[in-house]
Amino acid sequence: MRWWDIEPVLELEKDLFPEDAWSRGMFWSDLAHARGPEATRRYVVAEVEDEDGGVIVGYGGLAAAGDVGDVQTIAVAREHWGTGLGALILTELLRAATAFECAEVLLECRVDNIRAQKLYERFGFAPIGFRRGYYQPGNVDALVMRLNDPSTSVQGTEGTEING
Repeated sequence: MRWWDIEPVLELEKDLFPEDAWSRGMFWSDLAHARGPEATRRYVVAEVEDEDGGVIVGYGGLAAAGDVGDVQTIAVAREHWGTGLGALILTELLRAATAFECAEVLLECRVDNIRAQKLYERFGFAPIGFRRGYYQPGNVDALVMRLNDPSTSVQGTEGTEING
């Protein structure tokens, strides 16, 4: 993801997460830590080509602190649900966690987002707890999941390109 991707990412963000969408500033802040030798973030976008060029249909981000990675966000446009795009984005984030030498990766997802939970379980994430009332508004709990050793979880998506 680059700065020029923020506006189309925000459109997708607002469509998918209308009540708790990230702000422009949140993306800018994380992208500021995604470049250079001291980088601690990795953000990617997935695009499809149409008559106007590339259209962003998914994105994801990972933050690393010490030997722990944290999946900050993953989103896929509704019309691409069930296509494997979420798995491709997660694979790229786990590759980044491996490059950052993370021993484990954490994430939160809504307790009512069964589709996401099944994806994470396929990659070896296991539930470790809850964060009560984490998602606002609505006071929805978050399921906290952990993956030990992300280098062993990256699934066979060789030959598929995700642009960072």
